[in-house]
Amino acid sequence: MYGANYDVRSLQLRILNILLALHKVCQEHDLKYYVVAGTLLGAIRHEGFIPWDDDLDVGMPRDDYEQFIAHAHEWMPEPFEFVCYETDRQYPLPFAKLQDASTTLIERVHLKYLGGIYIDVFPLDGMTDNPLLQRIHFIRYEFYKQVLYLVCRDPYKHGRGVSSWIPLFCRKVFSLDGVQRVMRKLQRQYDIQSSPYIVDHDFGLRGVLPKSIYGVGKPVTFEHSMVIGPDNPNEYLTCIYGADFMTPPPPHKIHQHLFHYLDLENPYKSYPYQSK
Repeated sequence: MYGANYDVRSLQLRILNILLALHKVCQEHDLKYYVVAGTLLGAIRHEGFIPWDDDLDVGMPRDDYEQFIAHAHEWMPEPFEFVCYETDRQYPLPFAKLQDASTTLIERVHLKYLGGIYIDVFPLDGMTDNPLLQRIHFIRYEFYKQVLYLVCRDPYKHGRGVSSWIPLFCRKVFSLDGVQRVMRKLQRQYDIQSSPYIVDHDFGLRGVLPKSIYGVGKPVTFEHSMVIGPDNPNEYLTCIYGADFMTPPPPHKIHQHLFHYLDLENPYKSYPYQSK
C-alpha cells in the first residue's frame, strides 16, 4: 500500500516478532543488547509499543554488534536478515537493521533502498569524558551523516534547480563507500571497554551516557514478553527525553514514519525494481 494508510497495530505485531527473534539469538549466544529510545519509553510508559509508534530500536555494544554482523546469517532463522554497510555496500545508513525478508518496505520515495520491515540496531561505542572533544567529535560526525544522506538520496527531490546542486556536488566529491568508512572510524574512535561513557551516535550529544546507566542489562516487560533494557531505564529516559518522559505528548507532536510503500504479505525480492 502507498502512503500512510496502514494499520499500525498489524505492523507493530510483525516487527515485535523480529525483536523476539533477536532476543532469542542474543540469549543463545551470550550477546548483549538493550531496547532503547522509543522502544524503552514504550516499555516503561505502556509496557509495550507507544500506541502510535511504528518501529523498534535496540542498541548493541560494539563487540556484540560486530559478532552479530559476522554470524547473523547463520544464527537468525528465516525470514530474518541483518543488513548494514558491512554486508551491503549500497546500504545508506550508519547503523544496521534486522529485517523481515518476507515483507516489502520503501520508507521514502527519494531514498529507495529496498528491504523489509525492520528493527533498528544501533552500535554502542565508547566516548571520552572531555566535553570539548565530545563536541568536536559530533561536529565531524554530523557533517558526514548529512553528507551520507545527500549522497544516497535522489538529488532531484526538490526539483532540478538550485536545490539539486549540493547533493550533486556531494556525489562528485564523496563516495558512499568512503563516507561509510569515515563514519565507522569515527564511531570506533573511543574504545568502549576503556571509555567512561557509552554513546549512541544517533542521539548526538544526548546519547553520551555513563556506563552505569546501561550496565549489564535487565529484563523489562514489552507486549507481555520479557526483553532486555538498561540497568537504569528511568535515568536513561530522563537523559534522552527529559524528566517528564512519562507524560505523553500532545496530539500535534505525535509523528509516524508515513512510509511510502508497505506490503506485509510479499517479499521485497519480488518487488518490480531492485535498488541494490
